[in-house]
Amino acid sequence: MICAKTPDREILYASAADLARRIREREVSCAEVMEAHLRRIEAVNGRLNALVTLHPERSLEDARAADRRLSKGESVGPLHGLPVAHKDLLLTSGVRTTFGSTVFRDHVPEVDSLSVERLRRAGAISVGKTNTPEFGAGSQTFNALFGATRNPYDPRKTCGGSSGGAAVALASGMVPLADGSDMGGSLRNPAAFCNVFGLRPSVGRVPVWPSRAAFSRLSVEGPMARSARDAALMLAATAGPDRRDPLSLEAPGSAFLQSLERDFSGARLAFVPNPRSFPVEPAVCEVVEGSRVVFEGLGCAVEDAEPDFSGADGVFKTLRAWHFELEHGGLLDAHREELKETVVWNIEEGRRLAGSDLGAAERERAGLYRRTLAFMERYEFLVLPTVQVAPFGVEEPFVREINGLRMETYIDWMKSCYFITATGLPAASVPGGFTKAGLPVGVQIVGRPRDDLGVLRLAHAFEQATRYGERRPELT
Repeated sequence: MICAKTPDREILYASAADLARRIREREVSCAEVMEAHLRRIEAVNGRLNALVTLHPERSLEDARAADRRLSKGESVGPLHGLPVAHKDLLLTSGVRTTFGSTVFRDHVPEVDSLSVERLRRAGAISVGKTNTPEFGAGSQTFNALFGATRNPYDPRKTCGGSSGGAAVALASGMVPLADGSDMGGSLRNPAAFCNVFGLRPSVGRVPVWPSRAAFSRLSVEGPMARSARDAALMLAATAGPDRRDPLSLEAPGSAFLQSLERDFSGARLAFVPNPRSFPVEPAVCEVVEGSRVVFEGLGCAVEDAEPDFSGADGVFKTLRAWHFELEHGGLLDAHREELKETVVWNIEEGRRLAGSDLGAAERERAGLYRRTLAFMERYEFLVLPTVQVAPFGVEEPFVREINGLRMETYIDWMKSCYFITATGLPAASVPGGFTKAGLPVGVQIVGRPRDDLGVLRLAHAFEQATRYGERRPELT
C-alpha cells in the first residue's frame, strides 16, 4: 500500500536501485517520483541548462500509466517508473532530437535509438533530452542552439562533455539515470567534472542502432548514474545482443544484475597519477595520488606502471577524422555556414585522408592493442586521471595549455580518455575527490578486455570506501 506523500528530499538523491525497489513495493508511486523530479527540474534547470527539450505532461501521464500497471499486478521491468534523460544525440521517436545543431533545430525522428527503446521497455520514463555540444564534438557542452550547460559545483565552470547535460542532470538531482555516448571521453569526462559515475563499456556491450559506422566504431553508448551500482542496473537493461548491430556482444544484460561485492586482496593494479604520456595539472595529480591509499586499503597490490601508449594519439585522431567525414560530410557541403569551426575542421581532416593513412592507423592500433593486452595480463586494472585538468571557465571552448604545454587541437587535452578509447578497453570514471578549490576530480579505472563487470566492481568498492560521490552541489 502506498504511504502518504514522500518528501522530495527522500526521492531526488535516492539511488536508482533503491527507488526502483520502493516503487515495486509500492512505498512510493511512480507519479510521486516523477512529480518530485519535475519540480526539481523547474527549480534548477534554468540556471544549469542541462535539459533542453522537456515534455512534462507526457512524462507525468506515463508515470500514472506505470502506476496503473502496478495496481493491476502486471509484470514490470527493472527500471519501472524511474525518470531518465536521453542525450540529444540519441533518436527519440516523436521528441525533438537536434544533435546540438541549428541545422536540426526542428528535427523530430520517427524511431528511437536502440538504447532508448530498451530503457523504455525496462520501464524507465523519459523526462526529455540533455544538452550536448554540436554533434558531440568536444568535451565542453555548449552549442549555438541552446547555449552552455553549467557545472552545478560552480556554475562559472564547464560541466565537460559531450554528455554534459546528462552529468549535470544527475549531479543536481533532476534524474537518477541518464544515457550518453563516448568517443574520446564523453561519458567519462563530464562524470569526472560533475562528481558522478560514467562507464565507457566495451565495444558492442550496448548495441547501437541506427549507425552509419556499424562495423568500425570508436564511439559507444553507455550508462551514467550517481554510482556504479546504479550504472550496472541501467546496463542490465541496455546490454545484450541485437542483430542490427554486427558488433554486439552475446552476453545478456542480466549478467550485470550480479552482486558488485568482491574481495580485491592481491589484485594487481597499475597506478599512474601523473602519466609521462600526457600532461596533467598538479591539482588533479594530487587528488588522484590520494586515491593510492584507498586502493591499497581495498587489498590491491598497487604498482607504479604505465602502458606504452605510443601511436595512440595518431590512431585516435585519424580514425576520428574519418568518422566525422563519414557522419557529417554531407552537412559540410550543404550547411557549412551553420557548423561550428571545430566540426568543419574535423570533417576536412577526414577528407584529406588517403587509404594509406587509414591503413597505417589500423596497423598502429593493432600494435597498441597487443602491447596493452600484454600489459593487462600483468595487471588486472589500470588507474589514472580521467581528465587532465580540473573544470575550467564555461566561456572557454576548450583547454589551450596544460603545464605550459600548448594543446595543438581542440581535443588534445583529453588524451587521458581517448588513449584508452584507442585501446578498446572498458573504463569508468568514479568520483575521486575534490581540488582545494572545491572542484570535482574523477579517477579513471580501466579493465581487461570485456571485463566491464570487473570495472564496475572495483569502482563500487572505491565508492564504498570514499563516499566522495555523496557530496552534493550546493543548490537550493
